Amino acid sequence: MSAVLDIVPLRSLVAVAECGGFHRAAAALHITQSAVSQHVRKLEKVLDRPLVVRDGRRGRFTPEGEALLAEARRILTAHDEALRRLGVETSDGVIVVGSSEHAADQLLPEIATALRAVFPRRQVRFRLDRSGRLAQAVDNGSVDVAVVLSADRGEFAGMLPLRWYAAPTFRLPPPGEPLPLVVFDEPCALRRRAVDALGAAGREPAIACEAAYLAGILAAARAGLGVAVLAGVGGRPEGLVPLAGLPPIEPAALRLRVRAGAPASLASVAAEAVAQVVRGP
Repeated sequence: MSAVLDIVPLRSLVAVAECGGFHRAAAALHITQSAVSQHVRKLEKVLDRPLVVRDGRRGRFTPEGEALLAEARRILTAHDEALRRLGVETSDGVIVVGSSEHAADQLLPEIATALRAVFPRRQVRFRLDRSGRLAQAVDNGSVDVAVVLSADRGEFAGMLPLRWYAAPTFRLPPPGEPLPLVVFDEPCALRRRAVDALGAAGREPAIACEAAYLAGILAAARAGLGVAVLAGVGGRPEGLVPLAGLPPIEPAALRLRVRAGAPASLASVAAEAVAQVVRGP
C-alpha cells in the first residue's frame, strides 16, 4: 500500500508548532497529549524518519519535520478550502494570535472578543511568547497576527505604559549603591528601558535575576530579589506594589505583525482592541 499522509495527524503536527509543544497542542485540539504524540509517531512511520526530537524540556523539529510542517500547512489549507467550496460546514479554520506576555491579561480578552465578532465561525487560539520569536512565527505563517514590542516594524497600535514594581517589603538601597533588578534575558526592550532610565538618573543597575518568561520575573520580584519593570495597565500584579522614588520609564511601542495572505480586516480589528486597552477606560 502506498504511503498516506492523514489529515488528522497533520493537524496535530501543525498544532505542535503553533502552540509551542505537545501539551499545549493537545489542549488546543481538545485531545490528549498521548493522542498528539501518537499522531506524530504515525507521520514518522510514514516518512521513516524522525520529525520532532527532544531538546532539553522542549521538542525541536528536525529539518525533515520542518519540511513536512510546510507541506502540512499547504495540505490543510487546500483540504479546508475544498470543504468550504463544497458547502460543507466547517469552523472556517483557526485564527492564531500571538502576544508578548506584557499586559496579556488585558490584551487577550479584548482581542478575542473583537475577532469573534468579526469572524464568528473561526476559532481564536493564542500563543504567548517573546516578541522576536512571535515575529518569526508571523513570517513563517504559523501565527496570523502578533502583538509585539517593536520600535519600527509593524502597524502601530499604541504605547504601553511601564512602571517599577517590587515586593511590599522591598526597600530601595541608598543613593550611590547599585539597584538590584529582576529582568528578562536579552534581547528585551523593557530591560533596556530600565537600564537606560537608571543610567540617565545616575543610578547604577545590578542584575539580580534573569528570567525567560513573565512567571519567573514575578516570582523573583515577589521574593524580594529586586525591582521589575512591568506593564502599567490594568490592576497591579498580585503580590507586588508600584515603587516610587525611581526615574520614570519611557513607554514601549506596541505593534502588530500580520502574516502574508491573512484576512484584510485582521490587523485593523486587532489594532483597535489593543488601542482600547492602552487608552484605558
